[in-house]
Amino acid sequence: MLRRLLTLAPTLVLGAGLSLAAMRLAFVWDLFPTRGLGRASGYVAEVMKIMNQNYVDAGAVSYDALARSALHGMAESLDPHSEFLEASDNEELDDELNGEFGGIGVLVELLHGRAMVISPTLGTPADRAGILRGDQITSIDGHAVDGAVSMDDIVRRLRGKPKTRVTVGIFRAHTGQRLTLTLTREVIKVDSVSSARVLADGIGYVRITDFSEHTGEQFDDALDKLLKQGIGALIIDLRDNPGGLIDAAVEVAEPFFRKGDLIVYTQGRSAADRDDLKSETEGQPLDLPIAVLINAGSASAAEIVTGALKDTGKAIVVGERSFGKGSVQTKFELRNGEGLRLTTARYYTPGGVSIHQKGITPQVEVVLSAEDDQNLRNQYAAGSSTDPRKYRDEFGSDPIPDRQLQAAQEVLKGVEILDDQAGAARKSH
Repeated sequence: MLRRLLTLAPTLVLGAGLSLAAMRLAFVWDLFPTRGLGRASGYVAEVMKIMNQNYVDAGAVSYDALARSALHGMAESLDPHSEFLEASDNEELDDELNGEFGGIGVLVELLHGRAMVISPTLGTPADRAGILRGDQITSIDGHAVDGAVSMDDIVRRLRGKPKTRVTVGIFRAHTGQRLTLTLTREVIKVDSVSSARVLADGIGYVRITDFSEHTGEQFDDALDKLLKQGIGALIIDLRDNPGGLIDAAVEVAEPFFRKGDLIVYTQGRSAADRDDLKSETEGQPLDLPIAVLINAGSASAAEIVTGALKDTGKAIVVGERSFGKGSVQTKFELRNGEGLRLTTARYYTPGGVSIHQKGITPQVEVVLSAEDDQNLRNQYAAGSSTDPRKYRDEFGSDPIPDRQLQAAQEVLKGVEILDDQAGAARKSH
């Protein structure tokens, strides 16, 4: 923004010699781009003054408070993804995009109006304090956590600057204990790749939970380990992945594309605002059968990866239609540590398909109920060593088979059989 203003200055100086008649024409035709801005901002200032001088509660209508309310309204009326960020929210978003934040290290879900610990992260303050999977969080810093508290409120209260303290009330149902624990927050590093293992029949499995600064590196490491174990096919699980950084999505897709291949492109408000994001990987791309798992919680960067692999015939998509968040947000830093997240473009698959408000339709559709979706989320968070009886006590339901994962495995086995048959046919000729 500063650069644009500086480049306008010489133009204004050079234009000082315009005749009065030309200036009048310019105002009539609205050629001065700031005229509309000045008129609109003047009107807003007039309304703010009326509110400041006449509203019954003087403390609620300071000019600073009114200005921030106006900024929220302007940004958040545009679309669901644009927003004005107060300083604390701006810092929190930066932490999330960096994959690091201050907290105690617990994954929490609201189950039947209760804040339940799905899993403590190994080596974090929560783990060292003895918080267990299945514990119910009943209070945070003396404030009750009940059915009226939202998930965002719980996360906001548990997170904070490293080295600050938070007191957490715990109810442990299987023993009837009530505990009050004071923990010191630390920087919690979140791994985007939450699972990487070899399934039956030599099929590799990688689960990616979001796309942050280190996702590409983590995915490459997981993929290298799986390839060294001799996998013949791969499942990329992007279910309930809300997205994140577009560059991270490109890095995850790159190993399967040749250098220079188009992975995704973004298009802004003018034809010149197109940005092609291409693979920069050297050498031959990986050539193995791939299935991508998605559901209604797969959005944004998760859809970029899915769309690129589906559009180019490199993967079969299994699961449910994705969310359909096909827009790009640019983050602008403002004064006082505040920020603006603004939708500046939409992205398109290599074939020119827009996912915005449409989502990606899987080739193999396997639809789960909301209850089964939640159950599977709990199972994946709890880990593979889930005892069915203990799981039932903690979550109030029985573990279920992952039908979407099973379908992806069956699809890949079928592809491998067809590839083997095709190879045998070529040899016989």
